[in-house]
Amino acid sequence: MDALNALVALANFVLIPAMAYGSQLALGALGVTLIYGILRFSNFAHGDTMAIGTMITILVTWGLQALGVSLSPLPTALLAIPFGIAGTALLVLGTDRLIYRFYREQKAKPVILVIVSMGVMFIYNGLTRFVIGPNDQDFDDGTRFLISARDFKAMTGLDEGLALKSTQAITVVTAVIVVALLFWFLNRTRTGKSMRAYSDNEDLALLSGINPERVVTVTWIIVSALAVVAGTLYGLDKSFKPFTYFQLLLPIFASAIVGGLGSPLGAIAGGFIIAFSEVGITYAWKKVATYLLPEALEPSGLVQLMSTDYKFAVSFVILIIVLLFRPTGLFKGKSV
Repeated sequence: MDALNALVALANFVLIPAMAYGSQLALGALGVTLIYGILRFSNFAHGDTMAIGTMITILVTWGLQALGVSLSPLPTALLAIPFGIAGTALLVLGTDRLIYRFYREQKAKPVILVIVSMGVMFIYNGLTRFVIGPNDQDFDDGTRFLISARDFKAMTGLDEGLALKSTQAITVVTAVIVVALLFWFLNRTRTGKSMRAYSDNEDLALLSGINPERVVTVTWIIVSALAVVAGTLYGLDKSFKPFTYFQLLLPIFASAIVGGLGSPLGAIAGGFIIAFSEVGITYAWKKVATYLLPEALEPSGLVQLMSTDYKFAVSFVILIIVLLFRPTGLFKGKSV
């Protein structure tokens, strides 16, 4: 029984949260790696694109709730995501036309575009906080738990209870669907194949008659969709706070680089590697150890390698190690 209790505790506090968090990071990293692979620069505004897209989704959610529209037992925000994607796509396409296009035409070096994206990041961040404010916004109005700890204890007779939040299940299922659609689009459609060709060899793609502006437009629309879905799922699972999405930029970039920049499959793998590393290293393992070890060896401390306040340091350390020893990432993406 102690082994089962330890397994439940591990699932409750490490496996399930890391799976949901990894899904969110994977979707965010996919957006980063698409921009890097196709438009050839690191988009530092991606975290705040997630924030502003989630903000639009929240505002539409509040409007739907005011009209009495509900998706119960699912969160109403799921109905608002298409509006968030449309609004974000218009914003980033406008930003591309007003700002990024000029630097593309000038054949500016990637580092210039990185600096420009940092300016866009600050503008997006300020706009988000100006519209919705800097505080936490809770917009999950659906059923909170699919399985509660109390019900699980009653069903199994175990001392440990397993709690599965509905938002965690929604996150994983939605991520699987979105990733499947993205891979289908990139591998099976003519536009997706054009994007891959443009990414592999821009000059040859242009000689083949591929319209570069169409590729750029479709790329930004897909990135907007990924950003809004990832940001909304993160906000539903935790809560929405604009500055949090700025902080998420580090683990998202770490995920993309660990997997291999420019590799969609690598972005997914990197997201889960970073998520499980952050959650596992900052989790206090005392409860699991108490179940598994003899009473004489039970730990007196928390058995916590690092405080949760420093979880982003885990991403930073992993990022540095990968950049030093394998800059192309696990799936041999483009060198950083």
